[in-house]
Amino acid sequence: MQLLILLILLISVTDACCSNFNLPALPPREQYGTILIDRTSSANGQQPVTFSHWLHRTKFTCRVCHGELDFQMKRNATEITERANRSGKFCGACHNGKIAFRHNGNCDKCHNGDIGYSDKRFDDFILKNALPMTIAGNGVNWATGFTAGAIKPETYLKKKSQDMNFEKELLLEAELSIIPPAIFPHKAHAAWLDCDNCHPDLFNIKKKGTHFSMTEILNGNYCGVCHISVAFPMDECKRCHPAMRE
Repeated sequence: MQLLILLILLISVTDACCSNFNLPALPPREQYGTILIDRTSSANGQQPVTFSHWLHRTKFTCRVCHGELDFQMKRNATEITERANRSGKFCGACHNGKIAFRHNGNCDKCHNGDIGYSDKRFDDFILKNALPMTIAGNGVNWATGFTAGAIKPETYLKKKSQDMNFEKELLLEAELSIIPPAIFPHKAHAAWLDCDNCHPDLFNIKKKGTHFSMTEILNGNYCGVCHISVAFPMDECKRCHPAMRE
């Protein structure tokens, strides 16, 4: 009987700890993964650029933009100029009139400052690609869709990358002993990313163990670089902490 009471108390405390985190409010699912890029636009009298990750990730894996094309992982950390684009860098690597629409005469397709610019295309996008669904983020289970072949994004644009077959899983103990460990699967991440997308800038593996907290993640650091606004959000706890109660 005492053991049962202890177990009930443990579960209650665990749930309470999770609910105490200040999880960011989620946008509508059609806007999850959509960002406004405004490092230089407003300063130069232009509307910020709307970028929808869900529109692009069926075509290319994350490593293409965040590796081959040198976009940093954090929004507005990369200085993207019209001159650079027109010379074939950054967005201009694809938006050249051959792979995707070019800049000339199409300025407002990107420079519109409207986070909901592509909302009306979202449902058609889901139906067209027959993607597996989930309850989190924009409702798409991208990892399952990729492994099942529902989407077949290219892994490189011009420079062929080496296939990553690293499958080691890491057991990440939580700061509080009542919170079950998080499981980090390299395999699922290596399908989309290169090692240098995370190491050493986000996780310094030269240091014997990178120590980070849920608060830091929610502030957009470590896992939070992606799992705040692009990859599945923090409120889907069991995806990382599988032993956690629903």
